[in-house]
Amino acid sequence: MTDTDTDTDRASGSGSRYEAQPWLSLLDDVQRGPVSPDDSLVHALRRTAAEVPDRTFLAYFDGRLSHREADELSDSVAGYLVTRGLERGDRVAVLLQNSPLFVLAVLGAWKAGAVVVPVNPMYKSGEVTHVLRDGGVTALICSDRAWESYLRETAADSPVRIVLTGCELDFQTRGDARVLAFERLPQAPDAEDLTAVARYGHQAPGPDGRDPRPGDIALISYTSGTSGAPKGATNTHANIMYNAERQRTGLPLPEAPVYFAMAPLFHITGMVCQLGASLNSAGTLVLAYRFEPGAVLDAFTEHRPHYTVGPSTAFMALAAHPDCTPDHFSSFRHISSGGAPLPPALVEKFRAGFGPYIRNGYGLTECTAPCASVPPALEAPVDPASGTLAVGVPGPDTVVRIVDDRGAEVPFGEQGEILVRGPQVVPGYWRLPEATAETFPGGELRTGDIGFMDAEGWLYVVDRKKDMINAAGFKVWPREVEDVLYTHPAVREAAVVGVPDGYRGETVKAYISLRPGAEGDPDALAAYCKERLAAYKYPRQVEILADLPKTATGKILRRELRTRSGDSQ
Repeated sequence: MTDTDTDTDRASGSGSRYEAQPWLSLLDDVQRGPVSPDDSLVHALRRTAAEVPDRTFLAYFDGRLSHREADELSDSVAGYLVTRGLERGDRVAVLLQNSPLFVLAVLGAWKAGAVVVPVNPMYKSGEVTHVLRDGGVTALICSDRAWESYLRETAADSPVRIVLTGCELDFQTRGDARVLAFERLPQAPDAEDLTAVARYGHQAPGPDGRDPRPGDIALISYTSGTSGAPKGATNTHANIMYNAERQRTGLPLPEAPVYFAMAPLFHITGMVCQLGASLNSAGTLVLAYRFEPGAVLDAFTEHRPHYTVGPSTAFMALAAHPDCTPDHFSSFRHISSGGAPLPPALVEKFRAGFGPYIRNGYGLTECTAPCASVPPALEAPVDPASGTLAVGVPGPDTVVRIVDDRGAEVPFGEQGEILVRGPQVVPGYWRLPEATAETFPGGELRTGDIGFMDAEGWLYVVDRKKDMINAAGFKVWPREVEDVLYTHPAVREAAVVGVPDGYRGETVKAYISLRPGAEGDPDALAAYCKERLAAYKYPRQVEILADLPKTATGKILRRELRTRSGDSQ
């Protein structure tokens, strides 16, 4: 057999060491077992509304909505959309923060047979325009403030013909000034009020014949667009329900679990691991509009949640808050981190200071949130060579492979691109057949992430392919340098990028934010790294900022830092 034949067999999975799924030995009987999810979250809502109608589903400051109320209110939203001519398969864009309005809008759209297009409220007009046009959006559900400030003009140049606006002061009376420091606006004459539609609308069962089918597209989730325009991943109802069911069966939570929505619901992590998992578990979802450390800590005290998931930067912010104590986390049974790299030093500092062990996870929009996570009974190992914390192990129905640039599988322990195949992987990108063929060959997701797997099945993510720094011919992965910086007691946040250098081609630059009350000297921080890294890896430049730029989900934006350094590549 030729080398080429061997490479082809490995790429196709024939005789593959990864197909043998060595990670299964790390899972218990429940985690390895089959799952039988509902057809969709609409069906899960109807089930919980029938089984536990009066149990609180949504807690929003001092406001409460039961499962029955959420079912009835979202029925009214669905009925309104249908009477306005919304057809099955039409797209409904939802641009709202973590409030009951977001949940009612999404469930109502699904009950009407529509596809939901979640939109980041931080998007500017041009970004929203792309989503509305590319998605062929028929209806827009947004906040009253966003409609008045820029969305009216934006939507005028799009296919949108149905508009519902809502005030996110609704469904609560506390008006926490830390996050709800705005006033209700008069109802716009060119939009209908979402809360009024839900409360006083049709008040009848949702429209017949519109229930989602497992293979129907549930979401068009636009990626962040780090290279080129954002692409819409087509998450199906089956994709969502598979991961929501794995969350329900795989986490050690009590009956009637309480989830805290730290991640934004418009992001796939929040949608699946918070909204989907809580609804699928007949639990309660605590909402706090957006992430603000003090408000989050108060919500922990008030609602005593059992589970939350958020980026590492959120846990850094909570740990840095002067009022944070171990009691804030005493109710948690499980805490997950995803969406941004989790430094090993943060895990240990957090455990030492507040008690919980933060369990890593890994996923992408294209695989509907998690495709690997740390089992509840285990702790993630740290690779002794690189200092990288494992992101977890795949599930029983998932195969993760590591391949080289030719697509041939590499041995355990060697780095390559991470590929994922399983029931959570989306069928492709919205109306982009060429990009779909390139990213999902044979239905397998090419993630663009570089990583490796050890012989036990632990997965390690090194970095994004595009973030690799080439310093005088040597490869430098930013994650490795960042992990060292996080061991310094003064460092709160760290991001490493490659910047142009006349001699080395590229050189390593670190951006740092400091912990409250800490002092840091750029030269001293560079020297700290030099003592712990190979000479070509340590940052030749260190710049201290008050805060590092982040996405709404808490991921540090390396691309903005590269641009700041004069490298727009």
